[in-house]
Amino acid sequence: MTEETPLTLDCSSASGAGAATVVEMEILTAVEVRDESEVITDVEVAALMAPLEELPAAAAPPAPPPMTAEEALRQAEAEELTLLKSSVSNSGFMHVTFKSDRPNKPYRAHVRRGGEQVTLGFFETSEEAALCYARSPEAHAAFAAAAAPPAPPPMTAEEALRQAEAEVLTLLKSESSNTGYKGVSFGRKAKAKPYHAQVQRGGKPVTLGYFATAEEAALAYARTPEAQAAVAAAAAPSAPPPMTAEEALRQAEAEGLTLLRSESSKTGYTGVRFTGGMTKPYQAQVKSSGKSVALGTFATAAEAALAYARSPEAQAAVAAAAAPPAPPPMTAEEAMRQAEAEGLTLLRSENSNSGYKCVTFNSNKKLTSPYQAKVWRGGKEVHLGMYATPEEAALSYARTSEAQAAAPQPPATSSRKRKVRSEEQPPDMPAGVVVILEGRFVESATFG
Repeated sequence: MTEETPLTLDCSSASGAGAATVVEMEILTAVEVRDESEVITDVEVAALMAPLEELPAAAAPPAPPPMTAEEALRQAEAEELTLLKSSVSNSGFMHVTFKSDRPNKPYRAHVRRGGEQVTLGFFETSEEAALCYARSPEAHAAFAAAAAPPAPPPMTAEEALRQAEAEVLTLLKSESSNTGYKGVSFGRKAKAKPYHAQVQRGGKPVTLGYFATAEEAALAYARTPEAQAAVAAAAAPSAPPPMTAEEALRQAEAEGLTLLRSESSKTGYTGVRFTGGMTKPYQAQVKSSGKSVALGTFATAAEAALAYARSPEAQAAVAAAAAPPAPPPMTAEEAMRQAEAEGLTLLRSENSNSGYKCVTFNSNKKLTSPYQAKVWRGGKEVHLGMYATPEEAALSYARTSEAQAAAPQPPATSSRKRKVRSEEQPPDMPAGVVVILEGRFVESATFG
């Protein structure tokens, strides 16, 4: 016997299942009765399978029978659905239309989905069509909206005004609006609610609703954060009137401020520039953290200079200008004499290009003071200044606590006291003084 691959026939029809089994058995039997040398041909297989082509196709499950009106109502109740009524539909139900050209199933259930009309099916009764619509997500949303509490009745103008007073709100007036209120416009098309409230939010107009009176629309606008910010801005104190040049000068004197003059500025004042504006052509500005910061625009250069004079930067500039001038640079000899006078040591260094410790020479020819003194403090390099000579820079370093700690100390003296021999006593030494013998301090009280 020859092993053959079984031939599987797929037949999903219930009515043809028996016939398919018979044909399958005939094919297998034909293979089994052959000798090892014989092979069943494709023609023979096709002949055996021909009866299958005459079998009926697999039948789809039959559609449920149409529902009567009563059955559809009971089914809706079982599914806890509401068949939404409609007085404007020719079927009596929302989203159900009666089609007279379909005698068998004249009721069409449809829904608005994605901006298009979508047919849900045709039915014999309007109740069954309404049940089909009631099962849709759109119907669930419509039912939820219908179940929501009704909107409050429109307010009269007097009621809106009283409500605004109760909520401590201000209905903002506007001369440019055709309603007399800011954020409210009048539309002629909507007869019942012709007043449209809207607000500008994020650069776009946002509708707040339509109302029967301008006052109620203004109330809706007054409740927005934008309206409340506008009320706060309107309630803020108004800017003082512009000052004349004389008034600005008197005010600066009263505040003890100095209006800094500048020959390089076209306005004559530091921190003030002319912008060419019609009413306030002078702008005061200050440099802060490397950036120009505008302090405002003013009618006169003197008032702009006053605004600049009030800034911390201007006051620092005034203090710097009033400070005593820096002392003139020291020569090398003067720096060494000053170090000796202060009892300081200018520390030498073979590793420094200046010859002094913590003093660096800058080879930039444009510098009049090329010697930089610096010190390491708290793990950071601290700049002490630039000097004309390395000796003056070394003097600046020698004055620091770090340099004094690094300076060599004199040898320690003995704390023991001894009596001084009479021949060691200076002849005219007064009592109570200290003399040095062999580098050691002794009290004169031990003499004689």
